[in-house]
Amino acid sequence: MQSLAKHRSLEPLPPLAVHLQSMAYVNVTMRWKKDSSFDAVPELSHARDIRPLVSLARILSPSPTPVSAVSKLGPLLETPDRRVTAFLRRFPAAFVESVGQHNTPWFRLSDAAARLLREERDVFAARRTDVCGRLRRVVLMSPRRRLPLCVAQGMLWHLGIPEDYFKDLDHDIAQDGFKIVISGDGDDGRVLGLIDDGKDEEMPLSVLQLNAMRKLGSVEEVSVPLFPSKGLRLKQKIKDWLERFQRLPYVSPYEDFSHINRGSDVSEKRAVGVLHELLSLFVTCSAERRRLRCLRQHLGLPQKFHLVFERHPHVFYLLLKEKTCFVVLKEAYMAGEDTAIEEHPMLEVRKKYVELMEQSREIIRCRRSGKPIELESKGNTLIAETGLRLNLCQSILTIEQMQFLSKPQRRDKIDPSKMARALEPK
Repeated sequence: MQSLAKHRSLEPLPPLAVHLQSMAYVNVTMRWKKDSSFDAVPELSHARDIRPLVSLARILSPSPTPVSAVSKLGPLLETPDRRVTAFLRRFPAAFVESVGQHNTPWFRLSDAAARLLREERDVFAARRTDVCGRLRRVVLMSPRRRLPLCVAQGMLWHLGIPEDYFKDLDHDIAQDGFKIVISGDGDDGRVLGLIDDGKDEEMPLSVLQLNAMRKLGSVEEVSVPLFPSKGLRLKQKIKDWLERFQRLPYVSPYEDFSHINRGSDVSEKRAVGVLHELLSLFVTCSAERRRLRCLRQHLGLPQKFHLVFERHPHVFYLLLKEKTCFVVLKEAYMAGEDTAIEEHPMLEVRKKYVELMEQSREIIRCRRSGKPIELESKGNTLIAETGLRLNLCQSILTIEQMQFLSKPQRRDKIDPSKMARALEPK
């Protein structure tokens, strides 16, 4: 019986060497090692709360505002608490609560928070060239020298630029060399570009290149500074790979990378350099890992670029905090003066916001223990627990009045008439 199956001709296979590829370090996985020294840095430990706190401070005013004006902004501000009211009550040093009609809570900015907002505006006005120059460098890292406006908007907080920079016409982004054009890119078609397109501009040197210039006097051999955490041990094969990795050619984030094989170790070193340069431009040299995903396509990073942070624990540290992950550039915190990373002008202002948050924690601790609270004492002014400012030269408090102020009470249960009678001079 004749078979109905057709005869299939056998084609010669190509040489086996064509399909073989040397094993690279990208196939090696590493375990995460906790470093308590980074957990103790205040601006990193409060990184989850400081952004919604500053955003709410910009919305509220020194005059009392009903909580209904901001109660529905929780998803937009990404407050850790489900309710904005609960978040505001966590920071009494920044937001002073009072009781309005029908026992509804009202909030206003404290004097300290209002002063920080003015200081933040003054620092931006004085150091605008430096701060906006960091956004320009991020745009220059893109091969097309442009970014979708929504992506650039998400980077403003990390770069220390006011979040209404693109919306408020008074900022006049043209004086900083930026322009907004309409194209097919982005969700709404608006793209942030450079007025001169960066064509006639000499590309800046990266932080790694500046480090090489300081140490070696040239940028021919650029290595990545390594800062091992205490107790972190690497396998011998990984140590050998790191030595070869440091001798690989360095491709600057501002250079063309189209000739690089995406699966090579040179591409891996470029990805490390791009992320290193990006984090060095931020205020705290750190960022939430999920917020960097929007930059992957525009900066030429690999599909799973987040694995770079795990494969290079001597360069980056993953700070796990409150069900999220922050990426920290180790060089900014461990190199001391031996680094080309410049301190961001807004860093001192952020530290003062963190101090307000620490004061709020102390206030809540004293409230729970029933102790009287004296937040600030300058001259003849006393700030009591209820947020009332009392001039000691104009009123002398009796023992009963001080007991009323120091007695822990729920804000929503305070009777305004009872408080007025207690504070009435006798």
